[in-house]
Amino acid sequence: MAAAGFEGGETFRLSAAAGAGALKLHKGDITLWSVDGATDAIVCASAPSHDPNPTLYPPRRAVFLYIKLLDHNLCKHAVKFLRAFELPVSRVIHTVGPVYDMDKRPELLLKNAYENSLKLAKENGIQYIAFPAISCGIFRYPPKEASNIAISTARQFSGDIKEVHFVLFTDELYNVWRETAQEMLAQFEK
Repeated sequence: MAAAGFEGGETFRLSAAAGAGALKLHKGDITLWSVDGATDAIVCASAPSHDPNPTLYPPRRAVFLYIKLLDHNLCKHAVKFLRAFELPVSRVIHTVGPVYDMDKRPELLLKNAYENSLKLAKENGIQYIAFPAISCGIFRYPPKEASNIAISTARQFSGDIKEVHFVLFTDELYNVWRETAQEMLAQFEK
């Protein structure tokens, strides 16, 4: 399905298996993304001290008035599944990504942020999910390394989720995710 309000972008198959899900890339504001308003969810990556993550929320959006965030110091692997209130999707999944140069084993923490979000989506019948570039903003995670972790984790759910979307706020992030998707998923397009 097409994401509402998002033109273009690129689509890749997540595996060669029949009925495998798709990975879709978009450049834009994730708070505007939706597919059907019933089986879709966005992932909100919270930041320390409840500061908005600029890779998820552009400063002009006042979404934090009605979204609770997890405390980074308490829930490194936790996810929360909540109503989306005024967002165009049915649910919001909250997770916490690692601070790259502060957390031990940030690659494992980042994988867990994506994996636990996808598990929660699967358990709750979510068929369409959108992620930002978790930890690539103020948490300083290198985008190339983060995109490898994000896309390889999404591949693990190719039979469970119809579409995994990455809504990336900058050209730089979009280009890195596209390059990684081409490297990892081009083999399934044949």
